Amino acid sequence: MRISATVAAVSGALVLSAFAVPAAQAAGSDAGSYRSDVAKIREAAHAASGKDALAGSTVATPADDEPYALNVTFSNIKVHSGKPIVVGAAAHVSVPVTYTLTHGTDVDITAADFLNGPFIYKGTFADPSNAVFGDKPGTCTATSTTVASCKATLDIYPAEGNLANVDAGGWKAGGLAIAYNGQDPDSSSFDITKVGLAQQGGFASPNVQRLSKLTVNAAPEPVKKGKTITVTGKLTRANWETNKYAGYSTQPVKLQFRKKNATTYTTVKTIKTSSTGALKTTVKATVDGYFRYSFAGTSTTPAVNATGDYVDVR
Repeated sequence: MRISATVAAVSGALVLSAFAVPAAQAAGSDAGSYRSDVAKIREAAHAASGKDALAGSTVATPADDEPYALNVTFSNIKVHSGKPIVVGAAAHVSVPVTYTLTHGTDVDITAADFLNGPFIYKGTFADPSNAVFGDKPGTCTATSTTVASCKATLDIYPAEGNLANVDAGGWKAGGLAIAYNGQDPDSSSFDITKVGLAQQGGFASPNVQRLSKLTVNAAPEPVKKGKTITVTGKLTRANWETNKYAGYSTQPVKLQFRKKNATTYTTVKTIKTSSTGALKTTVKATVDGYFRYSFAGTSTTPAVNATGDYVDVR
């Protein structure tokens, strides 16, 4: 059973309900019910405090009748090796993350009910508009009695509504840890004050981008030397709300040419896409070679080159 990897912000603490937990972490409980247990802890914590436990801080500080402040901090969070996270219209994307977890000697990170993992969020840590977690918690290897080197995966499912188009662009990263200490949220004797919680944000994250596609067609082919060649194409990018690709309007795109047997392209001219992402321009036929369109990319959309279209000039 796949656990939802993304949630919108909840008024209050940062979306604990979305922290992904595999069934193996809780005896007699499947992943969905265990995730519900985590949600109950967040909801109970928020109801007890009556305030935003994260507001104004990059480290959560639980109040009375909430989970206690777990002695865990995060550092060296590196998402996708710093490369942009490019997400298509529908396909699942897994994003590797490495990080360092530092903990007090009173925290047993090897306990079966100790969970930790990274997340990325859109907006502010106190009031995120969206957040992405992984399907499973991170795994850690101790490097000392209080420090561990960890790795995890973030999981994005655009076909399931994880992202809106406005989510493209800058995000931040964070880390989260929960120590249940044997407490069962479904038990009548559940004591939330015995559950430890640590959340920390404000770390750098690469941009999340909408996958781009670019086509080209040069015609007629073959063509007589000196005649006009019409080069058409289209620039599209993922629409996360329709799970299809849509035209990217009014974007500068370079028309480039590579002579037959040459290895590099040179720019012929720069034109802009239409309101539907369409491209169209003309050039004179001179020698055999390949035409392509090239898009430099933006903060929300990655660079892309069309596959060269060969024209035989006679």
